[in-house]
Amino acid sequence: MGQTIVCVVCHLDSALGQTTKGDRLSHRLDMLIDSHCHLDDKQFDADRDEVIARAREAGVERMMAIGTGSGPPDLEAALRLARQHDFIYATVGVHPHDASKATPETFASLEVLAADAKVLAIGEIGLDYHYDYSPREVQREVFVEQLKLAGRAGKPIVIHTREAWDDTLQVLRDGSAWRCPTGGIMHCFSGGPAEAREALDLGFYLSFGGVLTFPKAEALREAARMTPEDRLLVETDAPYLAPVPKRGKRNEPAFMVETARRLAEVRGVAPERIAEATTANFERLLLNCNFQ
Repeated sequence: MGQTIVCVVCHLDSALGQTTKGDRLSHRLDMLIDSHCHLDDKQFDADRDEVIARAREAGVERMMAIGTGSGPPDLEAALRLARQHDFIYATVGVHPHDASKATPETFASLEVLAADAKVLAIGEIGLDYHYDYSPREVQREVFVEQLKLAGRAGKPIVIHTREAWDDTLQVLRDGSAWRCPTGGIMHCFSGGPAEAREALDLGFYLSFGGVLTFPKAEALREAARMTPEDRLLVETDAPYLAPVPKRGKRNEPAFMVETARRLAEVRGVAPERIAEATTANFERLLLNCNFQ
């Protein structure tokens, strides 16, 4: 994708849309884990319990709720949900959009929250040069501080990068900034084979979301074909970026079945193999690391 969007967290499909019984997926696919969803988002306020129930009904057995919320000072948006359900995990972190809200107290609080048993990773963190809601230098400083925090906590990281691929990799390659041996996730990866190789060479897992199903995403599908099976993850980024044929609706974890099936088609394997592999990968990266 060149200089446009390489690793996307662009919330292009944020149109509201309530899911009815008639919208539910017709085929269940067991063992799935949604590695990235924003269950705290206000778009779910009216039917959050039903959304979670539909996910379980579709075979999405576990979910990792992303804890960036609306930014500091509230750092527990995902953790509150995770504490209510044994099958939901959480991350904590400051999104690059909210970097200018971070204070020394923010990092002190993150350090404490990172020790919670339900917190599996630090994220989503990184750089976003598309909107520049926070100054770029501030984004970089907050990114580096959270990388250091992840290293101290021994937690994987979840990366958001938009129109900032080169700068993001430069930070990640700087050993003085990132001393986390446990690895991390390129969230909603939307680059091509070249970007995939760069991320894989740094030890990252690539998480594929609804963009994989979009008609013009052939470079992304090529990246998905060449990614080693033991580095694959799947996600929704709900309520954003719903996959085809749900595109234009509010996304939700149950829709991840569509992405998993498309990933299986792209790789020429059975959907059950994708479910099994991505679940094993999630457990190896996030659960084994946290519960050894």
